[in-house]
Amino acid sequence: MNPDGKTGMRLNRRQALALSAAAGAGLAFAKNSHASDSTKTGAHLDPGYCSTPRSAIANTQYGKVRGFLSGGVFTFKGIPYGQDTGGENRWLPAKSPVPWKDEYPALIYGANCPQNLHPWTAIEQTFLQDWDDGYQSEDMLKLNVWTPSLTGKRAVLVYFHGGGYSFGSAYELPSQEGAQMARLHDVVSVTVNHRLNILGFLDVSEIGGSAYEDSVNVGMTDLVASLKWVQENIANFGGDPDRVMIYGQSGGGSKVTTLMGMPSAAGLFHRASVQSGGGGNIPAKEQQREVARQMMKELGLEPHDLASLQKMEWAKLVAAGNAAISKINPPMRGASGPFAPGPPRVGWSPTYDGKIVNVRSFFDVAPEVSKNIPMLLGSVSEEGNQMHNRPSEEEWRANLAKAYGEDKAVALVAALKKAHPEKSIRTLSYMCSGTFMLNSLSMRNNIVKMARLKCEQKAAPAFAYYFTWQSPMLEDAGAWHTAELQFCFDNTKRCEQGTGNTPEAQALAKKMAAAWANFARAGNPSLPGLTWTPTDPDSNKTMIWDNECSMMDDPEGEARKIVLS
Repeated sequence: MNPDGKTGMRLNRRQALALSAAAGAGLAFAKNSHASDSTKTGAHLDPGYCSTPRSAIANTQYGKVRGFLSGGVFTFKGIPYGQDTGGENRWLPAKSPVPWKDEYPALIYGANCPQNLHPWTAIEQTFLQDWDDGYQSEDMLKLNVWTPSLTGKRAVLVYFHGGGYSFGSAYELPSQEGAQMARLHDVVSVTVNHRLNILGFLDVSEIGGSAYEDSVNVGMTDLVASLKWVQENIANFGGDPDRVMIYGQSGGGSKVTTLMGMPSAAGLFHRASVQSGGGGNIPAKEQQREVARQMMKELGLEPHDLASLQKMEWAKLVAAGNAAISKINPPMRGASGPFAPGPPRVGWSPTYDGKIVNVRSFFDVAPEVSKNIPMLLGSVSEEGNQMHNRPSEEEWRANLAKAYGEDKAVALVAALKKAHPEKSIRTLSYMCSGTFMLNSLSMRNNIVKMARLKCEQKAAPAFAYYFTWQSPMLEDAGAWHTAELQFCFDNTKRCEQGTGNTPEAQALAKKMAAAWANFARAGNPSLPGLTWTPTDPDSNKTMIWDNECSMMDDPEGEARKIVLS
């Protein structure tokens, strides 16, 4: 029985990532969900007043936008970079905003793409992550900007949110607010909303004709449109359009690797950070066309009835799309998820169409189009954290045996206990559970693979990291999927439910955020007294982010290789 009284499996953020690129993330909409928390429209951490001075007005190519000044940071929320995507605009490439005459009130976050609200599996997770579901509308092509000044030429950090390609938003987590980066690290911070799920990744080209040729990837071309907006407008916010870094966590990391292989995104960014995601085994166009054909049958519509689809309530579309996906995808056996080999599975994800997305970026190959883009790549130590799971050692071993066989299970338990004698069985199980959850060891293997592909280009460097800082909140929480965001955004106070905002947390955040800012500025994340060496396929050199930060060769190497064996 679930907390809301309903039976059946409910998918959380980790499962959505595992399903997204390769396993049909549309299934993430299969069960009802409940809202968590509310939208935070403004929260500064330094002493200071919030005001709306006339100086907090910036020019864009579409008209002036008015923001506010909070804690010394100019903040602009909900700036349009595209028109409403509903109705007749559904599944068409983003249209440029209609210019406005008066000042646009960029004072609150824009709507999120329609989605089922996040299905939390434990009250503890709700507390630790402090999720914001926000509000929903198809008029969601909006972005947010934080800057210490409207003049100057600062590095620009553009963050793409997680949630697979099915849900999430620019403000889903309090860690994603960019004010601290602007205030303390002298950069311009940008976060973006875009089309997700069936609204961003349904191929209606056979239904609607040539105008919809690119419909299956509009969720990604939205992000290209946001980067074009940055190129054309960020100078008016004190940013340097020639020093733009894109980064994302979980599904956001996969968005980054996808953009790195898209010809239409070439030249729009100059550095990239891929965090606990990336390199998905995405489906081909014909596979996704079959989803649309089956969906029309589920809805009882004629094969070319696009008008009905564009008028239909999105939840009904999602239900039909999920039904189609479940009928097309074969049952899951053995290894699954976006990093697994074998035939791709259909679902809500980018599609290898040979045009917009013409490579399975960092799954098959490091794309030539991004050969000269320096990269950060990394993961956290307890990717599979689910606070409601409390397995005994016997239960953990049994789950591993079911997934990997008895011999591997014994070897994995021994290797993880040897490497981490200080951790509980519960925390060790979050590193490799044997159940259908994100797996820290598989994620480490994916980081190693992507770094190797990047290094083989013999061009721009790759810098690897492993975030292992253990939260002091509750017990055995570890470093969960998304935990590093609280630190690389320097938001330990805003995220004190997860960090405790301890002196140790504050010190680590200052270092990590400074490294991310340095990387955005110059493509090198090293700090005074902390040299971050590029990785290589032989040593797998990796920066460990913890109370003691240092370089290490191939963290979790023994255990991750057991998974591969």
